[in-house]
Amino acid sequence: MSLKSPAALEFLLSRRSRPAKTLIAPAPTRDELLPLLTAAARSPDHGKLEPWRFIVLEKGAMPRLADLTEACGQKLGKSPEDIAKARSQFDMGHLAVAVIEVQKPSEKIPAIEQTYSAGAVCLALLNAALAAGWGANWLSGWQTHDRDFCTQALGLADNESVAGLIHIATEGSAPPERPRPDVAALTEWLSE
Repeated sequence: MSLKSPAALEFLLSRRSRPAKTLIAPAPTRDELLPLLTAAARSPDHGKLEPWRFIVLEKGAMPRLADLTEACGQKLGKSPEDIAKARSQFDMGHLAVAVIEVQKPSEKIPAIEQTYSAGAVCLALLNAALAAGWGANWLSGWQTHDRDFCTQALGLADNESVAGLIHIATEGSAPPERPRPDVAALTEWLSE
C-alpha cells in the first residue's frame, strides 16, 4: 500500500502561517476544532507519555487574559509598548489553543524529548488548522514564561508550561511571501 500524498507534500512546501493580527471571526466551533486537536495529538511522543495537553481559549476568556498580561507586564517592569504588543494577541483574539507541556517523570524519556514532543504538537496543530482552511499562527510571549501568569491565567501546575498559543480563526488577508531558508546552505551530507 502506497502512502504517497502529493497534495500533503505540496501543502507543506507552500504552507504559510497567518499573522494573528489578521485573523477575523468566525473561529472554529468546538466540533470543527476537535479534528484539529485529534490530528495534533498524533505527534511523535516517545514512550507514549502524552507530555502535553490542550486548553482552548475561547473569545470570552480573551479580556481576562489581556488584563492579566498587562498586570504581569507592569509587575515585570515591561515598557508600555511591550505590554500593548503582548496583550494585543488576546485583545484581538477569537480563539487560541494553549498547548501545555506537561513534564512527566520517566526513567527512559528525558525531559528535553518531552519538550520536543510538545513543540511537535504545536506545529501539527498549526498545520492541521491551515490545511483545514483556517488562518492560524503560533505565538507565545514573555507572559507565557512567567510562572505567576501561567498559574493565574491558565491554572498550570508546577510541572507544566506553555509550549505555544495557536491562534485559529478566519484568514482576513493573505500575508505576502517571505524569504525562506537556503536549505542547501543548511544541509550537510555524511556518507561515511
